[in-house]
Amino acid sequence: MTKLYSSTGMFAVLLAAVTIIVPILNLAVPETSALHIPTYAVSLFGKYLAFALLALSVDLIWGYCGILSLGHGAFFALGGYAMGMHLMRQIGDRGVYGNAELPDFMVALNWQELPWYWYGFDNFAVAMVMVLLVPGALAFIFGWFAFRSRVSGVYLSIITQAMTFALMLAFFRNDMGFGGNNGLTDFKEILGFDLRGQGTRAGLFIASGTALLVGLLLCRAIVTSKLGKILVGIRDAESRTRFLGYRVEHYKLFVFMVSAMMAGVAGALYVPQVGIINPGEFAPANSIEIVVWVALGGRGTLIGAIMGAVLVNLAKSYLTAAFPEIWLFALGGLFVAVTLFLPRGIAGSARLLRVGDRS
Repeated sequence: MTKLYSSTGMFAVLLAAVTIIVPILNLAVPETSALHIPTYAVSLFGKYLAFALLALSVDLIWGYCGILSLGHGAFFALGGYAMGMHLMRQIGDRGVYGNAELPDFMVALNWQELPWYWYGFDNFAVAMVMVLLVPGALAFIFGWFAFRSRVSGVYLSIITQAMTFALMLAFFRNDMGFGGNNGLTDFKEILGFDLRGQGTRAGLFIASGTALLVGLLLCRAIVTSKLGKILVGIRDAESRTRFLGYRVEHYKLFVFMVSAMMAGVAGALYVPQVGIINPGEFAPANSIEIVVWVALGGRGTLIGAIMGAVLVNLAKSYLTAAFPEIWLFALGGLFVAVTLFLPRGIAGSARLLRVGDRS
């Protein structure tokens, strides 16, 4: 436990340093310098940090509690839509149709008034509360019925994937009031700052790095506490843990809700950096890809989940540009190779090597 504590602590220091240094190299270093980091790269790295937080949320429930969720893309997308709704309300009369009350897609669909569930999203604080509340409430409702019914294993995975697929179909409908197939886009500003501005991009990167750091410390606090030991007991021997008198469903529900809210925050950080949110984010394939990140990095290591998300998305960015025809096969080959030769993932295998060297 002390080794986990120290390695996570060192990684947290490294993450904090990156969160500070990258914006400095972008804002303070001249563009002619070799040390300058361009603004597009800052946005790209910020997106990776949001993905890392999403992977961390999955590792918390899968790596330490044995809950394999194939629907975390839904929580991510819901957090993204909450942020997107706020950003749409900030456009005001600067939209194509010049309507200060209704977003452009509502004007195009001949809507006469703003739906009730859009009320309050012009306020940033309300939007941030909804970023946490909506994914957390969905996780509570879903988990309450699933865990009380003792649904687990592959059946739970199937149900979570069915949940995200149903949400995807619902959000594709124009009458849902979320932009239909096109989603929400054409954002202008956040907290009064131009989203295209260099300083705003750097600020979003800092926010993403800070959120990831807080998420990492929160997960470490959970897994190194008595609660964490009970979660591992549930993962390894759920029936025995239940026979010892623990209300297993309560522990599962709590950690599932925490994980869902972390995923929602990741989605909220992702949207202003990419400039769009649409129903495609609910796609079941996205949720499966998140599990791949965690598996590649190392399930049940926290740090490995972060590494897996960043490395896979770095590889995806490079391969889509260098080898657009075969990048999917290359990523698939990478996953197969790691599964065969590093079954515990990158971080898990590295930990085993360190233990072997000491012995």
